[in-house]
Amino acid sequence: MNGLVVRNLKIFFRDKANVFFSLLGVIIIIGLYVLFLGEIVISDMSGIKGARFLMDSWIMAGVLAAASMTATLGAFGIMVEDKSKKQIKDFSASPLSRHSLAMGYIISSFTVGIILSLFAFIFAEIYILVYGGRLLDLLTMLKLLGCMVLAVLSSSSMVCLLVSFIKSQNAFGTASTIIGTLIGFLTGTYIPIGMFPSAIQLVIKIFPVSHAGVLFRQIMMDAPMREAFEGAPASVVSGFKEEMGVIFTYSGWEFPWWGSVVVLIVTTVIFYTFSLIKLTRKSR
Repeated sequence: MNGLVVRNLKIFFRDKANVFFSLLGVIIIIGLYVLFLGEIVISDMSGIKGARFLMDSWIMAGVLAAASMTATLGAFGIMVEDKSKKQIKDFSASPLSRHSLAMGYIISSFTVGIILSLFAFIFAEIYILVYGGRLLDLLTMLKLLGCMVLAVLSSSSMVCLLVSFIKSQNAFGTASTIIGTLIGFLTGTYIPIGMFPSAIQLVIKIFPVSHAGVLFRQIMMDAPMREAFEGAPASVVSGFKEEMGVIFTYSGWEFPWWGSVVVLIVTTVIFYTFSLIKLTRKSR
């Protein structure tokens, strides 16, 4: 299995176009923010101290959530390619068990997701610093890295189940395009969640990766929010958090941060379980 993981990683990182398109959703989000959305949002907050630091932290938290899904999706393209070229049948005929074969693809996808998410995180910190913000302290950074692992696990599990039904590279390309386009909306990154109708907000709030976005925002926006809303009424702070997707509320009840952690863990267990069942049966 280790050999299969190494083989998959080499194939993925050897193809520079594949790496680029795995980060395309992230690149689009950053591009839209830098060119259009950033100035619009910040201009509406001109009276708030440290508005740039606050909103840069907000958008970069969304970038990390989106990266966890688009990166793992790109890595699973290798499995689709092996299916379309019938190479997966050769692997199935080898001494490698069906379970080990499936785990080889899953582990390589998770590894790619972590590597590219770390790349996105480094870029986010540099971007925030260049525009007048501050780097996260060590403890906060460790918290964020822990959430990153959960986000990649959850995203990878969902993508794995989806890709297990895809047989051709054309279908995979279509799925990648759709997910790369929608991920910014589903994580409340293109537009603040509070600006959507109630029905759309509910869809976003039950989408597991959006809970990763909530955790990233709570961690990355903690310092700039304390600075921006110093002395402000609690109702104003709470309203801002709900509007921007820093917290989720259901019928007026604030969903706790540990609830989002549970959502990511449960999602990982459920989707990986069904994925392994599907993949092992498919290899027979």
